[in-house]
Amino acid sequence: MKTNEWQLQKKKNLKRLAFWTFGWVLSLALVTFGSQFLWEGNQVITYLAFFLNLGFGIGMIIANRNHINGLDELDKKITFDAMAIALGVGVIGGLSFSVMDITDMIGFDAEISFLVILISITYMIAIVTGKLRYK
Repeated sequence: MKTNEWQLQKKKNLKRLAFWTFGWVLSLALVTFGSQFLWEGNQVITYLAFFLNLGFGIGMIIANRNHINGLDELDKKITFDAMAIALGVGVIGGLSFSVMDITDMIGFDAEISFLVILISITYMIAIVTGKLRYK
């Protein structure tokens, strides 16, 4: 594939990933808050919103895989290194956080949102660090 075609494909993959990610986030908000504020507990609509969110999640996973497959070798290395670090921090940090909650070492509940934020921030820092390291 020529360089210009490769760059266009890379942008197309990134736009698809952005679309699926944005759709997943919006549908997650819809299923989370919709039954409370929009359709007042109607279980049929809640299930439909849930499966819509699940569909966007699957689409996001596929788009992410396609995006990674379209990267050059250096960007793949940076991405995989960042994913490995984020996975490690997520597992170790998540389990440690859970133990702290179970043993009452913290005065609040260990919510999954804290873990998602930790993993996301770790991933972003690792990507930026990797880009700077190999610049």
